[in-house]
Parts: sequence; C-alpha cells; structure tokens
Amino acid sequence: MSTCLGLYIEDNLIKYAKVSKDNELVKVDSFGIKFFDKLNEAIAQIVEETYSYKTPISINLSNETYNYFELFSLLNKKDMQNVIDTEFESICYDNGLNKEAFETRYVLVSDTENKEKVKAIHVSANKTDLAKKEQQLEGYKTVCASPMGIVIGNLLELKEKENSIIVNIEENTTITTIVEGRIVNIEVMNEGAKQILDNINAKENSYLKAYEICKNSTIYTSEGRDLEYEENEYLDDIMPTLYNIVGNVRKITNESLNKIDKVYLTGTASVINNIDIYFQDYLKDVKCEILKPYFINNIQAKINIKDYIEVNSPIALALQGLGEGLRGMNFKKETFKDKLPDWLTTEVGGSGKNKSNSLSKKLNIDLKFDFKEELTMLERNLLRICGALLLLIIVYSSISIYLNSGINKKEKEIMQATGEVNSQIALINNDTNIIKTNTNKYKNMIEKLNNLNDEVAEKNRRKNAIPALLNQIMFSIPKGVQITSIENTSGNTIVINAQANTYEQLGYLKASIKNYEILTNVISDSGQKQTQEGVITTVIEGTLPIE
Repeated sequence: MSTCLGLYIEDNLIKYAKVSKDNELVKVDSFGIKFFDKLNEAIAQIVEETYSYKTPISINLSNETYNYFELFSLLNKKDMQNVIDTEFESICYDNGLNKEAFETRYVLVSDTENKEKVKAIHVSANKTDLAKKEQQLEGYKTVCASPMGIVIGNLLELKEKENSIIVNIEENTTITTIVEGRIVNIEVMNEGAKQILDNINAKENSYLKAYEICKNSTIYTSEGRDLEYEENEYLDDIMPTLYNIVGNVRKITNESLNKIDKVYLTGTASVINNIDIYFQDYLKDVKCEILKPYFINNIQAKINIKDYIEVNSPIALALQGLGEGLRGMNFKKETFKDKLPDWLTTEVGGSGKNKSNSLSKKLNIDLKFDFKEELTMLERNLLRICGALLLLIIVYSSISIYLNSGINKKEKEIMQATGEVNSQIALINNDTNIIKTNTNKYKNMIEKLNNLNDEVAEKNRRKNAIPALLNQIMFSIPKGVQITSIENTSGNTIVINAQANTYEQLGYLKASIKNYEILTNVISDSGQKQTQEGVITTVIEGTLPIE
C-alpha cells in the first residue's frame, strides 16, 4: 500500500489530506484545514496529527505561469524542446525577465483545430519561490511539487467523449478546460476565495470565522427569494467575486469550439451553499455540479461529502504524489538523499514517535550488543555487514561528491557561455529593432512623397481638364441653347444647367456632350418648362474623362 500526504498551502491557510492507495482502491485516511501564523509550526502539527513523519509529501506551486506554444507534430522530441525553449526565452525577453530565474515543465496535447500540430502547455515557476517552499519543508520527505491547474484533473475519471471545465476557486481561481479527456487550456484569475475571506475578515477579524461564515452562507436562487437578508448579511462580500468568475466561465464556454458538457466546481468557495445552482442559472445549457473525487464510494459514505470537497486540492496533490495524473509536471528536483531507502535515512536507536530502529526492523533482529562478553558468530557477521555498508556509503558518497563537483563546474561554464550568447543575442535584437525602426521611418517618408506626387499630378490633370471642357462645350453648343451654369460638385463630377426654347435643342446639346465624350456617364432630367419665361430648363450631369 502506498501513502502520500497532500499539502495545499496559501498565505495563511493550509489544507491537508493523507491518501493511501492499494492497487485500484483509494482511501482518504485523514484530512483537515488549518489557518496559521507560522507555516513551519502548522506543518509540524499536521505531520504529527496524521503520523506522517516518513510519508511522502506532495505540495502545490505558487504563482506559476501558463503559456501555450503550437508545434508541428512531425518534429522530434529534441527539436520540440528547442522550439519551446526559444519561445519561452522570447516571452522573457519581451517582458524584461531572466529566463534562468524560472524552472519550467511542459506537456504536449493534440491540437483539436489542426491535426498536423500539437500544443505545448508550458508551466514556469520562479526558482526563488520553489527554494522557499523546500526550505519550509526541510526535514520532511517532499516528493512532488505540481501546478494546481493541471493536478486538479486527477479528481475526475476523464472520459474521451466528455468535454468539461473545472473551476477551482481557491486563493486564486484556476479554470481548467478538458476536451476529449485531455487538458487543453488553463486560465488563472486573480480573483478567488482569498478575496472573499479578506472581505469578511475585515468585519470579523478572524479568517477561521470568515471561513465558517462562507460554509454557512446560502446564495439566493430563483426559488429562494424569500430568504431574509439577515440570514445572508455577508452576500455583499461574496457575490461580486462569484459574479466575475461565472462571467469568465460563461465567456470560455461560449468561445469554445467544442461543446462543453459539464462545469465542475471545487475549492474553498465551493462550500458556499447553492453555488452550483448559481452557476447553473448563468450557464443554461451546461450542467453544473460540485466536483466529487472519483473514488468516493459507499465504503466512505459515513463521512459528509461536503468535508471531502473542502480538501479536494490536497487530495488531488496526494494522488499526483501516488503516481496518478500527467507525468513530467513535478517541479521537485530529486536529491541524493531522496534516492536513499527510508531505512538508511531513519535514525537508529532513537526514541519518541518520530524515531524508530528501522534498520533492525528491516533485518528483523535486535542490534543491542554487550561488549563485555565474547561476540557470537551472528554478531560478528552483523558487524562485518554494517562495516561493509558504511564503507560502501562512504565510497558512494565520495564518488557522488566528485561527480557533483564536476557537474557543477560544467554547469557554471555552460551558464557563463549561455550568458555570453544571450548578451550577443540581446545586442542583435537591439540592432534589429533599430533597423526596423529606420525602415518604417523611410517607408513612411516614401509613402508621403508618393502621395504628394499623386496630388500634384491630380491637380495638373484637373487644371487641364476644366479649360478643355469649356472649349469643347463652346464648339458643341447648338444655336438657341444657353448655358446658365457649370459647377464641379465633387471630385470629377460636373453639373451643367442649360435652357432653350425647345426640347430638341436641349436634346441635341446632351447628345453632343455624350457623343463627343466631353463627359462620361452622362445623365439628365427630361426638362422643365418655365411658364412665365416660356423657356425649357434642364440639368445635365456627367464625369470628366480624366485619365
């Protein structure tokens, strides 16, 4: 049977769940939530309460960042790694960050939009944050540090034909989209349960009380509008955050190219009564429900299911430590001590709950010697075995130290060479930006010059076109026709107002203008007779034939 202690750690809140697994049977042995002032003391208390002195521990990352890169599926693993490294380095350069300050992992998933490509979900975590957490857990057997947005999927039995979204409302909110049984996107919102607890804590001056208030709060639903306000006096501190979260979830479901079948709710805020009904009111066509761990069955039905939901995050982390979920997302680097068997790292002959003679248990013998008496054959053999083991450990440690020293030296040389290359790349990029800036400047100057030339040419054409028009009309106007006005209304459009005693004279004028191509696209009205003057007026409109 394998056992792992999952610890989900926030600024002043820690959730824990000790999970054991025997073949396919998964069981939660103990779990709980603690608010703390000193994290080290809270962890020590949890380890003592759950009797997890030598139990592997799985923790969450803090402030991790998710990026997504598209790759051609035909690339080999090494080329994909190079492309991903280059893309991440470009992001760091654009944001003024040092690539070497981050520990990174990635996982490849199929691109549902383009079968020829794969998508890399790239996760980066600050090395300083990782070192701080390792320091806080020094002395314990930490085996796994994983991103919560990916690990939360461990609680579901992923089905190939089901598309779902997991909304984990913890300190921040992670929205994990799963398509055809595979995680394809993770979005992190800065709003979450911490904002709700902070609002209530400002009134009650107690995070524990604020948490209990959340558990006892009920959201108004369409069927429960008659609830008195006094029973829900803290809803003003809760609802704005939930409203923003459900709005973002609705946006994701609407913009998804794949139909979302279910939305699962989990995290600290999921203990608020009717939160699933509240989400359902906004997500009409998508079924919303509280996320329950897949392994909960009738054997564990004695425990309130709501208690499990409170610690979904550490349960998911513990399952990750037990080998479930996506591989390759462990940010905990394995040390030499991690490689040693437990019975070699446990104190021999100690006392107290957290100390036991593991070596004697391993060999099933009593290691108490009385040196006043002659040693028996068994005792001599045991001493020889212990001496051989000690010598082997010393030799192995010496070789490891020597190799680590050489590796560290090479790593420093590589980092120095990498720094020089990055410096040169930065200079090249700077020169490239200068060239691009000057190129754009010259392009703008050329474009302005061309526009000016076009304007001059247009003015010259129009300057010659108007006199030519007047000259042609003068020779084409029939006897008895009088031009009352010629107007350039807009662009190349000319409007001519003329009058005559007969319709035939005006028709002849229009025909001359059209036949001699004095104007193109010629149109005119039918002519109007002025009764008082006894003349007929008409309006002829056309376009100057400027090439």
